[in-house]
Amino acid sequence: MRRRALLFGLPALLILGCWLCCLPRDLFEGTPYSTVVTDRDGRLLGARIAADGQWRFPPCDSVPATYAAALIRFEDRRFYRHPGVDPLAIGRALRDNLGAGRIRSGASTLTMQVIRLSRRRERTLWQKLVEAVLATRLEARCSKAEILAMYASHAPFGGNVVGLDAAAWRYFGRPAGELSWAEAATLAVLPNAPAAIHPGRRRDRLLEKRNALLRDLRDAGYLSAGTCEDAIGEALPGAPHPLPSLARHLVDAQPEGKLTRTDIDATLQERVEAVVNRCSDELARSGAADMAAVVLDLADGSVRAYVGNSSPMRLRDGMDVDIAAAPRSTGSILKPFLYAAALEEGLILPESLLPDTPVNIGGFTPHNFDRQFHGAVPASEALARSLNVPAVHLLRLYGVPRFHQLLKDCGLGTLNRSSDDYGLSLILGGGEGSLLDITRAYAGFVRRPDGWPLTDDVAVWQTLEILSTVNRADEMDWRKIPSVRKAAWKTGTSYGYRDAWAVGLTPRWAVGVWCGNADGHGVPALTGASCAGPVLFELLNLLPEDGRWFEEPEGGMYADVCLASGFLRGPDCGDYRRRHLPARAEESPVCPYHRGGVFRLPPAMEWYYRKRHPEYNPPAPAPADGPAFIYPESGSVLRLPRQLDGSAGSAVFRAAHPTPQTRLWWHLDGEYLGETQLLHELRLAPAPGRHTLVVVDPQGRSASVSFSIAG
Repeated sequence: MRRRALLFGLPALLILGCWLCCLPRDLFEGTPYSTVVTDRDGRLLGARIAADGQWRFPPCDSVPATYAAALIRFEDRRFYRHPGVDPLAIGRALRDNLGAGRIRSGASTLTMQVIRLSRRRERTLWQKLVEAVLATRLEARCSKAEILAMYASHAPFGGNVVGLDAAAWRYFGRPAGELSWAEAATLAVLPNAPAAIHPGRRRDRLLEKRNALLRDLRDAGYLSAGTCEDAIGEALPGAPHPLPSLARHLVDAQPEGKLTRTDIDATLQERVEAVVNRCSDELARSGAADMAAVVLDLADGSVRAYVGNSSPMRLRDGMDVDIAAAPRSTGSILKPFLYAAALEEGLILPESLLPDTPVNIGGFTPHNFDRQFHGAVPASEALARSLNVPAVHLLRLYGVPRFHQLLKDCGLGTLNRSSDDYGLSLILGGGEGSLLDITRAYAGFVRRPDGWPLTDDVAVWQTLEILSTVNRADEMDWRKIPSVRKAAWKTGTSYGYRDAWAVGLTPRWAVGVWCGNADGHGVPALTGASCAGPVLFELLNLLPEDGRWFEEPEGGMYADVCLASGFLRGPDCGDYRRRHLPARAEESPVCPYHRGGVFRLPPAMEWYYRKRHPEYNPPAPAPADGPAFIYPESGSVLRLPRQLDGSAGSAVFRAAHPTPQTRLWWHLDGEYLGETQLLHELRLAPAPGRHTLVVVDPQGRSASVSFSIAG
């Protein structure tokens, strides 16, 4: 008995072991799939064809009920009752085939068809037997729902369309879950003979099979008579639909062969793309061919719209460059971060006067956009008007290394050079940033995520208030904007008019826009205010708002501020006002410009300030006050332009005196040059090398400046 048990038991165990191990863990291992990207609600944004040239979406987890009912009714009515092989179907097939003298029908269940689709072997009787065995093993491993999903994901639907999801989009232009009964029935009968019957061939036969299935579904109680008649009245699909093509650069950036769900809102994406494409097409006539935009929801920081580059139908070099993710020269777009940091540190107050006088540091000579100097400008005005020179003076005060680290902490990961390499140009576009990173950094003003380096609520609020008063009417054509929504916003223009930026904030949204050319060549008159600004406000007008604005926060401190200088009130200050200030404002300097009740600026600031402020009329200077140089700064490196004939050019050197009517005597390297009165300017052409220039007034008071002339 024991020997007999072994004789029968061991083969049985061997057969059982073979059966258990006969099925690969992944039936479709190595199958290439399309790259598919959806929005936050699962709506298709775009897809890329699989490596083998097939539209084959990644496998689905479930099958819509309408399609499941139609498929099972047409292909395998006892699907839920058999173990992978249907004996009744086998008997019926043998009877029909023997009676006809040829093969009229097979006996493959849906489970067996899944096995055949995974193995892709020649259809022979032996292969049918193998498929039957493997089908029973698949039934033991997977649920019926999982088997249906495998079939729906890999069944052929004619041409290069594979799988239900791809077929639903290619033939009907919508997801499988939204198919009508007629559409579901059409796709249920297609895999039965996809090469012989599909929407582009033998439409009469396809229509006949679809309508027969619909009537069968009606008779089985799946749909009413009226619904059946309506479904029969639906036309067959025509030519395959093009797949949606939204956020194309974002789609290109996703993992190949995977299904990726993004935070994009497809409806908003479509509207944003329409605005960006229209505005870009208009701007292209002026030579700026490319435009990018991003929209962030500040509730969670997610990207709800992403236009990497505009107008895909307008063929041009650079159209495939994802500008929204590419590092570009930042222009003035980073100034708010410096002002907010300086406010938080107590280095300045919102109305502190900042110098707006010529700067020359190692040959770096920044100018304001209008090429004018104002002498002294309140910090809020300097930021609102995006003046370059005060920003450079402020960066010298704050420190380039600290600002460099601040920007990196705000999320600008493209600043991969040392702070010394950037220098003071970091505040005027010497650094690089992508539109997405910069817009996310601006979003930090509102969201204040963990690790955000600017923590003083009052400093941040005051910065946003300043940015909400921006009015660059000299550069922005407001007539292009149907309505202007209130926002805190900033523009920027890089050197050579290569990059035009605009970023705007509301309590709910952050929007960033970039204009220019992907290849980096500049366009005259391309500025952030005139080109990117109008697009920014059109996009803001698309977005829903609840009417809120940034509320003045609690905390901080209150102190008296001198109205003339914007600094903390000193003992000699006149008019003042109590202001809500950041917590560290108590460390801010006391007003340095009031002495003995008199408001007087330093000579260099005064020389420019007086021209724009006729009310500025301090009394005669004190005896100790003497001359001062306005240009150049000590340590400057000057590059003299060549004349047309090739000879060396010259530069205008400028000094000031508290008493303009006085005379000044000029000396270069100890050699007397001449004298000036009223207008203390002298045009000189020093030889290359280091020099010292000295001016002396009648009372013997002097000022000197050392500079170099580049060879």
